[in-house]
Amino acid sequence: MLPSLRFLRKASLLFGLLLLSIASQAAAPPRIVSLSGTVSEIICALGLQSQLVGVDVTSTFPTALAKLPKVGHNRNISAEGVLALSPTIVVGTTESLKPEVASQLKSAGVTVQLFAQEYSVAGTKKLIQQVAAAFNASAKVPVLLQKLDADLAKAKKPAKAPKVLFVYARGTGTMMVAGTGTPLEKVIGLAGGQNAATGFTDFKPLTAEALVAANPDVLLLFDSGLQSLGGKAGLLKVPGVAQTNAGRTGRVVEMDGQLLSGFGPRLGQATTELARHFSGLVNQ
Repeated sequence: MLPSLRFLRKASLLFGLLLLSIASQAAAPPRIVSLSGTVSEIICALGLQSQLVGVDVTSTFPTALAKLPKVGHNRNISAEGVLALSPTIVVGTTESLKPEVASQLKSAGVTVQLFAQEYSVAGTKKLIQQVAAAFNASAKVPVLLQKLDADLAKAKKPAKAPKVLFVYARGTGTMMVAGTGTPLEKVIGLAGGQNAATGFTDFKPLTAEALVAANPDVLLLFDSGLQSLGGKAGLLKVPGVAQTNAGRTGRVVEMDGQLLSGFGPRLGQATTELARHFSGLVNQ
C-alpha cells in the first residue's frame, strides 16, 4: 500500500505542477511584433506598449519605440527576423506582409493578425476598434475615439481650398508624387486642400513637365524628405518647382511622415496641423 500512496502523491504533485504551468502560460502576456507604425501607435494608445517586443521601421511614435528591435520595412520583412524575437502574435495591416512570409510565421506556430486599413475618419475608428478587440482592450476605445473627434473639431480649414502636391523624396534621385486614392490625398482633403495631382492612382515619378502642369499652390513633403533634398532651398532648385505657384511664393509645408499619413489615433492632430499650415499660407 505504501508504494501506491507514494505513487499517488507523486502523480498528484506532477499533475499540480502541470496545471500551474498551463495556467502560467495562459496568464502570460502576448509577445507582440508589429509591422505597421499605425498599429503600433494604436497598441501603445491602448496601454499595451510593454507587450511589444519588436516593430517595423515605420513605428516611430511614441518615441520610446526606438528602443525596440527593428524587423525591417513592411513588405521587405523576413520570417527569420521576426521569429528571432520569439513572438506569440504578429500584427499589421494587409499591406504589411507578403502572403508567403505570413504562411511561414503561421507554420512556426505564431498567430498572424492583419487588419484592412481604410484612409478615412471612419476607417481609422474601425481600425482602432479592431485592434482593441484583438487584445481584449475594447473598454479603452471610447476615450480614444472621443479624443480623435475632439482633435478633428479643432481643425480650421482655409476659406479657399489650395491645390496641394505631395512629393515623396529620398534625395533628388527618388522623387514621387501622390495621386488619387492615396493616404496623402485623403489627409489633404480632410485639412481643406485639394490634390493637385489627378488622372492617376497611387504614386508616380515626379517630372518637371507634370509639376508645371499641376501648378500647385502648396508643396507638401515629409520632414525627412525635405531634409534629403537639402531643405526648402534644395527643393526650390528641383526642375519645374520655380515655375509653379508654390515655388514662386515659397509655400512649402513639411510634417512628420507617420503623423501625416498614418491615419491612427493622431489623425485629428495631423488634420488640425495641416489645416493650420494651409490657412496660414493661403492668407499670406
